Amino acid sequence: MNMKGLRPMGWILVSLVLIALIAGGALQFAIARNGPAVLDVIDRTAGGARGVELVHRETISDSPQQKVIVYQDAGDENPKPVIIFFHGGSWRSGSPDDYGFVARALVPEGFTVVLAGYRLVPGGEYPTMLENTAAAIAWANKNIDRYGGDPGNIFIAGHSAGAYNVVQVALERQWLGREGLDPSIIKGVIGLSGPYDFLPLDSDSTKAAFGGAPDLGATQPINHIRGDAPPMLLIHGKKDTLVGLHNTQNLSAAITRAGGAVKAVYFAEMDHNAPLLALASPWRRDRKLLEVVAEFAAPAPIPANGKPSVPVQAQTR
Repeated sequence: MNMKGLRPMGWILVSLVLIALIAGGALQFAIARNGPAVLDVIDRTAGGARGVELVHRETISDSPQQKVIVYQDAGDENPKPVIIFFHGGSWRSGSPDDYGFVARALVPEGFTVVLAGYRLVPGGEYPTMLENTAAAIAWANKNIDRYGGDPGNIFIAGHSAGAYNVVQVALERQWLGREGLDPSIIKGVIGLSGPYDFLPLDSDSTKAAFGGAPDLGATQPINHIRGDAPPMLLIHGKKDTLVGLHNTQNLSAAITRAGGAVKAVYFAEMDHNAPLLALASPWRRDRKLLEVVAEFAAPAPIPANGKPSVPVQAQTR
């Protein structure tokens, strides 16, 4: 082939490289602006609906941020364990509207999923995020049986700031108590990349969300340890540089010392957002994290004597 024949091919290759670079730059820009929304689009495109149906959407207060979105198996209306998921975003960004991929990951594992929102900063400063989290749990406890969920089998989960919300509400009785509920209604707590022991406040987001609290110590889950708290599954990536690994290590160790039920799982290859990424297609093909979550929240088998089995035993790894 002569040089003249190579030139068009060369221009084609250069054009393809430029298109890839532009597309890659656009993707990085979109992820930087709203990563979960991008993940949601990728998940829908790569994985499809997976038989998961959005069956209810409701704003549960005068704030449009405080909403619940319910997903269930489109072909099965039998009551299922419920996972209420609270998004991250440093308490200043995020919306349950962008987390449909979480529902598409968990509903096919046998759950009814509620994506829940809470007021964001400004306006959502401590303790508002906890009050809103408790309100969403109370809504599910009262209403989820209408949408294929078992109100007697509720798990709460969250990523990053959302993980803080669910762990604090499960440990500190007052938040559900204000809704007329006891934390024992929660069958388990799932925290992904959560901050649980983060004093002194060292970031703009934590200062904005917690800086006005009259007692900073009271804002920390590590200071509300009790042995009779709901069982917890704490997941953390060892490469997380945003929320230090010590948050999960310290909380897990403290719960174990108190005689509580906790399982800490560390993924060596994951950073802060990777546990969330693992719930979206095509990354969901690696089922390690999804299987850990599904096993923890699966309904416990009823033995021959008819008595419920013992909940998750305290352990770390």
